[in-house]
Amino acid sequence: MSESTVVEDYRDKLKEYQEIGIKEYWVVDPVPFGAAKYIGTAKLPTVSVYHLIEDEYQVSLYQDEQLILSPTFPNLNLTANQVLKAGK
Repeated sequence: MSESTVVEDYRDKLKEYQEIGIKEYWVVDPVPFGAAKYIGTAKLPTVSVYHLIEDEYQVSLYQDEQLILSPTFPNLNLTANQVLKAGK
């Protein structure tokens, strides 16, 4: 995620992926660039996991040491911080 792709990642891709039936979509926002309506008012680095339920995305937000829950990867054992710090 970068400042130049915020709208694309949070709005455009989300809409497109929902329409074509992508079951799960993650947005990793380490800076954070996303608007409060996407990542909350605290504006903390966030991993947003969107799950397609009855043709509509429901979002779960993960920050700090919260363990990420993923129906697609049920055995995943990662915290938000582990994902946010990967590649640094």
